[in-house]
Amino acid sequence: MTDPNDKNARQDSKQGRASRDDRLKSALRENLKRRKLQARERAAISEPSQNDDGSLNEETAGKSGD
Repeated sequence: MTDPNDKNARQDSKQGRASRDDRLKSALRENLKRRKLQARERAAISEPSQNDDGSLNEETAGKSGD
C-alpha cells in the first residue's frame, strides 16, 4: 500500500525545503542589514555637518560679523 521509499523521499524533501528556507532567511537578514547600513550612510551624508565653532554655514565659519 505505502512504499517506504516514498516516506524517505518526502522526508528528504522536507529537509531540503527546511535548509532552503534557512538559507533564504539568512540571505534576507543579511540584505536587510546591508540596506539599513546604506540608509544610515545616506542620512549621515545628507545631514549638514557643524563646524568647530558650532556654525552650520561654512562660508561664515570663523568670520566675525560685519
